[in-house]
Amino acid sequence: MRWRNAWTGAALAASALVCVRAGAQNMTLEQVYAQMDATAPKFASVEADVAVDRYTAVVQEHSTQAGTYALRRTRGAMEMAMHLSAGSDDPETLVLYKNGEAQVYEPAQKTETVISAGANKGEFDSMLTTGFGATSKDLTANWSVSFQGLESVEGVQCAKLDLVPTQQNVKNNFSHVTVWVDLARDISLKVVMFQPDGDTRTATYTNIRYNKPVVEKTFTLKVPGGVQVTRR
Repeated sequence: MRWRNAWTGAALAASALVCVRAGAQNMTLEQVYAQMDATAPKFASVEADVAVDRYTAVVQEHSTQAGTYALRRTRGAMEMAMHLSAGSDDPETLVLYKNGEAQVYEPAQKTETVISAGANKGEFDSMLTTGFGATSKDLTANWSVSFQGLESVEGVQCAKLDLVPTQQNVKNNFSHVTVWVDLARDISLKVVMFQPDGDTRTATYTNIRYNKPVVEKTFTLKVPGGVQVTRR
């Protein structure tokens, strides 16, 4: 559960907010795809501040966290780092995804969970690239996509896409994902992930640094000795 919460806050990421030119009110999904395909090859990295809102349906309560998020494409693979400060109900959490392995470290609990993507590496990478540097081929390979029109997010007119997973193991965790994609940069500004039980995870990205040099230590996770490690 901790991993799913962290992943959705980051990730998943998971989908895109696309800047579109003025006067594109009658834009079609095919035109959205065309802009994404034109912009995606330019994506190298992104850093941003992230705010995460978790809604628990059974008790109708929200919990929030804030932190930083970084993602880069290196040698054709995706690497992700996220640091969420302690929130209203959640502990400080550091997440690193690299070389097909995810590490989730909670300093206060002195615990680390290490998850190997294994045969599911393609799905892990897909969840990350859905919102950052995704092409139409990336989307349609893993999602049924519907275009829900243009909406403004933080003053940016964006394409709102609703994504339904085609893989059953993803469906078990997320019934669908709604994303707002900046087509000029092909990056996420907001992602809402809907779980089958009615819970939602909303990630909002601000102060975005697009294709700027990223300090190498951002993609390292130093865990002190004495931490309880669980491997999956």
